[in-house]
Amino acid sequence: MNGIRVAKIEEELNKLKVLKGRTPQTSEEEMEGVFATLGAFDTGGIFTGSFVGESPWERHTMGDELVYILKGETELTIMTNDGPEILNMKAGTLTVVPKGLWHRFKAPKGVTVLTATPHPTDHSNEIDPR
Repeated sequence: MNGIRVAKIEEELNKLKVLKGRTPQTSEEEMEGVFATLGAFDTGGIFTGSFVGESPWERHTMGDELVYILKGETELTIMTNDGPEILNMKAGTLTVVPKGLWHRFKAPKGVTVLTATPHPTDHSNEIDPR
């Protein structure tokens, strides 16, 4: 079937652990089992996962990233040329992060995201990664 499949999001989420206390310094080993790849998409994939805390800055130089909040809430900061733009997102909201812009998530109460993310992904722990 050419790799075509139906992803059962809740089933996939139930297989994953919720990462509590995520920080920009959280290691790849600590991130294991937190996110699932639901399918291939363009140059990257469709991903889902849950965490409490803060992600490092990230950017995607090969395309836009779609971010949809399945559960919980997050503050998504996108660094534009004019400075940071902060989006307060709750379950049922989505946005598109433009190609090449640094962004990060802060979710002190927890969030479950679904993303269409292009590869590669660059990460930064700088205060202002631009």
